[in-house]
Amino acid sequence: MSVTRDDVAYIAALSRLQFSDEEMATMTTELNSILHYVEKLNEIDTDGVEPLSSIHDQMNVLRDDVEKESIATALALQNAPDRQDRFFKVPKVIG
Repeated sequence: MSVTRDDVAYIAALSRLQFSDEEMATMTTELNSILHYVEKLNEIDTDGVEPLSSIHDQMNVLRDDVEKESIATALALQNAPDRQDRFFKVPKVIG
């Protein structure tokens, strides 16, 4: 399978992209290179190879998502360097 200049023009139109003649030639070459590589990958014998969702056999160890009481406002504000009523007071960062 190979990509022609017309194919690249069609794909560019679908993607709402505009290419110069030089860019069109480059894209045609690059897409053909990618397709050539994929064809090479199709030649590999994968019989007996299990599909992978990850290259690692490690599992994520996460705690159970258990509902529990949240920290009290007074306790959360206890070590705050500056506060206003029941809120943390921070420097203004937006002009």
